[in-house]
Amino acid sequence: MSSDERFVFTLWTADPRLAAAADAAGVDRIGVDLERLGKEDRQANRGTWISPHREEDLEAVAPALSHARLFARVNPLNTGSAREVDAVLGRGVEVLMLPMVMNAAEAAAFTRLVDGRATVVLLVEHARALEQLHEIVSVPGVNEIHIGLNDLAISLGLANRWVALANGLIDDAAAIVHDAQLRFGLGGIGRAGDTSLPIPSDLVYAEFARTGATAAVMARSFFPERDPSLTLGVAPERPGMMREVSRAREALDAWRRRTPEELAAAHAELGRCAARTSAW
Repeated sequence: MSSDERFVFTLWTADPRLAAAADAAGVDRIGVDLERLGKEDRQANRGTWISPHREEDLEAVAPALSHARLFARVNPLNTGSAREVDAVLGRGVEVLMLPMVMNAAEAAAFTRLVDGRATVVLLVEHARALEQLHEIVSVPGVNEIHIGLNDLAISLGLANRWVALANGLIDDAAAIVHDAQLRFGLGGIGRAGDTSLPIPSDLVYAEFARTGATAAVMARSFFPERDPSLTLGVAPERPGMMREVSRAREALDAWRRRTPEELAAAHAELGRCAARTSAW
């Protein structure tokens, strides 16, 4: 991907007020996370978030958007996928993410269901999928590959998701996706300059630049005082949202201008931080 390609921010929310603020701030994709099948069992005792969103929430979010593309993450491929895909597309979704894709056959089955009606993002988050990534990226109708760190780390038996960033597997995946000329997305993104996280956000921003990633989901840590996935009690502050999104874009651009040596040094520091943190 071109080093000057616009970085794509995705926000999961069912709150039309937050959606409107994010839209005005330049967030690129906004919508719901419908994934629930198997997720609670896979991620048990790790403090990860299970979305309460429903398909019907799209009807509240869609009218709040003027610029962003309406987004949905559906469930992993299952016997109800055809109904689910048609339901969200019927509500105006323009970008569809399929989680837990395992192989090219599943990718092809999903693209047939979508049938060109939306941008297809495959969430690669299992060791088996990484092993078959060459075949997955070759499936017609696939537009983007996103690496999900939580389930990937679980499938690899790693101590935490940050180790998955540090151990070199992402580098190989990024190269495969770039060679296929698809957009490469990676994990989640927090606020620029946030040092309160287990891994300082600057080190994660450096990974986007180092791997050529140009897409990420906005993490819960992007919104320190409110969970963006839930209905808010007060309207979000538009200037604050604009400020934080702008700061994030500026930080991403700054890391893109760093030398390979500087990016390698940041990667090494991320590895040291990942090795000593007890946080998932």
